[in-house]
Amino acid sequence: MGRIPWQVRLGAALIGMSAAVYFIHYQVFHDSHHIFIYMLGDLAFMPIEVLLVTLILHDLLAARERNARLEKLNMVIGAFYSEVGTDLMSRLAANDDEIESIRRTLTVRNTWTDREFAGADRDLRAYAYRFNIATCDLADLRSFLASKRNFLLRLLENPNLLEHESFTGLLRAVFHLTEELQARGDLGGLPQSDYEHLAGDIERVYRRLVHEWLDYMKFLQRNYPFLFSLALRTNPFDRAAVPVVT
Repeated sequence: MGRIPWQVRLGAALIGMSAAVYFIHYQVFHDSHHIFIYMLGDLAFMPIEVLLVTLILHDLLAARERNARLEKLNMVIGAFYSEVGTDLMSRLAANDDEIESIRRTLTVRNTWTDREFAGADRDLRAYAYRFNIATCDLADLRSFLASKRNFLLRLLENPNLLEHESFTGLLRAVFHLTEELQARGDLGGLPQSDYEHLAGDIERVYRRLVHEWLDYMKFLQRNYPFLFSLALRTNPFDRAAVPVVT
């Protein structure tokens, strides 16, 4: 037979202590009526106590744990955009034939409210990304992504990403594009069908990259104004953005 779980032993000890106290009470006062009155009162309150502990307190603790996980997750997202995402967006946007039609939408301001962020999100969902693979330096893009491969692998190993399916999807899309580019030798003499395939992979990354970036900017504005300030000054879609504070 296995050892008795500590929870069972603890429960038995507490019940034994309670019985001992009741026994001492009876030995001192010889009043079983008084003992049973308070015992029934305690038993009557027990369901309410269980309700308070299991529902209200449990929900409060769960909400606190969710917020802690969200904090860690956004730290991972911030590291991604600092190391890879912002630069990659700039490279892809430079080959977007229709970028001027959404440049104003993506020029985030520190005065934006939830309404402006929601409007920008709607505009992005309606936007047809037009990536021109003919103007893209695929060899340079491959070299850039290859240099970030180990960083991307470490991000994929982070357990906090399980809480954020859309960002995990972005990482997988970036990693897939990296593998597609590395699987080819000369990127300058591919058939048109292969260029179209690569363009689809790049557009997938581009679309997810911009959507996650907008959500991250909203998070920074609410929680970290100093990080949001730097993100505004390095916004790849804002022609007037400069890192230097003037």
